[in-house]
Amino acid sequence: MLNRRNFVAFGAAASLAACASPVPEAVTRAATAPAALPQLPEFYGPITDEPFSIPAIPEGSLAPEYWRREVANPWPDHKPGTIVVDPDAAILHFVKTPQTAMRYGVSVGAEGFAWEGTARLQFCRKWPRWNVPDVMIARRPELARYSVANGGMAGGLDNPLGARALYLFDNGVDTLYRVHGNAAPFELGKAVSSGCIRMLDHDVIDLHKRAIHGASVIVLASMKPTGLGPVY
Repeated sequence: MLNRRNFVAFGAAASLAACASPVPEAVTRAATAPAALPQLPEFYGPITDEPFSIPAIPEGSLAPEYWRREVANPWPDHKPGTIVVDPDAAILHFVKTPQTAMRYGVSVGAEGFAWEGTARLQFCRKWPRWNVPDVMIARRPELARYSVANGGMAGGLDNPLGARALYLFDNGVDTLYRVHGNAAPFELGKAVSSGCIRMLDHDVIDLHKRAIHGASVIVLASMKPTGLGPVY
């Protein structure tokens, strides 16, 4: 079974010289530079028509597999508006039609915080206030100043929920899980959050425009081996 770890062996090369042979010239090997990522689409440029200006995604920081794009719908049996998250692929699909879907890169919940199942998209918020739940304050007491009782944290670029948040409920009860913005490009494809589905602000704004009140949000079960920690 693959353990999802890479092992690299480094060896040393020895130069041998015969009695009557000249010492061979040293051979240098140029390091192979990583392949440059292609130029980002224009929609990842700066956003200036929001209450808070969102900077452009830096060139070279976002792999094409995490770019927002329209694709063939891999979930044709689901209703339009359904959101399906594959935590192993770190991909979110928004079902547009039986034939097409929008695909976005995401980061997902770290081990111990990941979740799966089906929830209801209860409502969405622009530049939402972050009200830290008591269960998180129990782990991180320094966040108590942002509790519900203390009024939470106002929306803005420093707010962990970012430019938009989609609130997920189960049978009328808040799950405390969100699909929200404020992801950094390097986080996409990784397990880094406390259970929420994190997106680039550019992408969550686009998803918010398409989102349908009351739609299903399905988080698939992870097939990764347990006990290995977050797979980055």
